[in-house]
Amino acid sequence: MTGWRGGVLAPLVVALIQVLGTIAAAHDQPGGRHLDAWAFALLLAGPVLLTLRRRYPVPVLTAVLAVTVTYVVAGYPYGPFVVSTVVALGRAVLRGHRRAAWVCAAVAYCIDFGLRWVLHVGSPAGLGEVIGVAAWLLALLFGVEQIRAGRERVSAAIRAREAESEHLASEDRLRVARELHDVLAHNISLINVQAGVGLHLMDSQPEQVRASLTAIKQASKDALGELRSVLGVLRADGEAAPLAPAPSLTGLDGLVANAGAAGLAVRAEVTGRPRLLPAGVDGAAFRIVQEALTNVVRHAGPARAVVRVAYAEHDITVQVDDDGGLPAAANGSGRGIAGMRERAVALGGELSAGPRPDGGFRVVARLPIEGAP
Repeated sequence: MTGWRGGVLAPLVVALIQVLGTIAAAHDQPGGRHLDAWAFALLLAGPVLLTLRRRYPVPVLTAVLAVTVTYVVAGYPYGPFVVSTVVALGRAVLRGHRRAAWVCAAVAYCIDFGLRWVLHVGSPAGLGEVIGVAAWLLALLFGVEQIRAGRERVSAAIRAREAESEHLASEDRLRVARELHDVLAHNISLINVQAGVGLHLMDSQPEQVRASLTAIKQASKDALGELRSVLGVLRADGEAAPLAPAPSLTGLDGLVANAGAAGLAVRAEVTGRPRLLPAGVDGAAFRIVQEALTNVVRHAGPARAVVRVAYAEHDITVQVDDDGGLPAAANGSGRGIAGMRERAVALGGELSAGPRPDGGFRVVARLPIEGAP
């Protein structure tokens, strides 16, 4: 309950139970002390204190226990006067004040029976009452502890689910960012190179401009197709799946042809027995080759490149060598090489990128085929 219902209605219900229930119970206790104004004040004091239980759980618990002990020691008739105590104890434990609740309950118990035994105040207590009250307090406290533990387990499960959802969402964002980077960087780099070639040859060799424009058209078409495929993961439920094929080494020839259309002298060499690869490994290998060729086109200047794909029993290795200048991201701080390394590591593989001893640059990635996480 919230608002006035949680702060006032519950204490009001407790007050009605304590007053009316104790009046009814007093008829069966003719030998007890008559309910007077002081008794009713004590019966109402607990519920009134409960209105502050949310802000001051421990002080309210202490005051309610004091009121309850005073009522018992005064010798008034027994009845449901302990409802306030139950509510105050439960509130304190559920709010995390467990030690305070146990200590307050033990102190109130000792004061109650200590005053009646040692000082002969109030009605004397028998052994049955001593054991019964102790058992009642223990059952109450252990019951509330179980409720608290259950709530904590539910809260922990909810937090774990939220953390897992955030983790999955973060992985999805990272994957989409990598895909977008690879798709756009590769094709836009080709477009940029071909546009520069076209502008350079427009006056001197106008017949070459047609080839550049054709390459730009093809690269932009490929970029749009792959972009639709990548953004397909963001589509709403019920929408059609993207029609573009997933990136795969089966498209290696087309990738090499596009790089060649951009003016890069490149060839591909495949060793081992080509076979069907897990989708994640196949796509990662393709993207690594694509990004490595993009870096060559963008940063290496006039160069020749060789793409080597080696199929082994348990892994596949892709290697891209060029004899041009050093890529701008050769130190690994660029987004392209970092993205390639993330792809490899995510599959349990490894990637190295750096200058070759005889000049140029080399990117080598080894990806396990089986047992990739």
